[in-house]
Amino acid sequence: QVQLVDSGGGLVQPGDSLRLSCAASGSIFSINSMGWYRQAPGKQRELLAYITSSGSTNYANSVKGRFTISRDNAKNTVELQMNNLKPEDTAVYYCTVHTVSPSMDYWGKGTLVTVSS
Repeated sequence: QVQLVDSGGGLVQPGDSLRLSCAASGSIFSINSMGWYRQAPGKQRELLAYITSSGSTNYANSVKGRFTISRDNAKNTVELQMNNLKPEDTAVYYCTVHTVSPSMDYWGKGTLVTVSS
């Protein structure tokens, strides 16, 4: 079992930056990739970015160039630096990790990001 605590959301204005953080605990030795999703009201959950244990990253087109994912394997954390935020970035953001042996996905409870003037 892996427990995730995501944090860092809040109310910001368009063009502002925000940094989300997620701390993992429990069976952390089995964690492979770590990532972030978001879900806006009335929309499906969207994969934003993920980072593998070796540091390879992948981003959704909607956030490429504005968001940066990073992880600290020593601290078992993953962060999402979000720059030039737009109103359409308003959503609940979820941290997720994928473990091997067994192959499972775990989710944080989510942190709300609101971008509004």
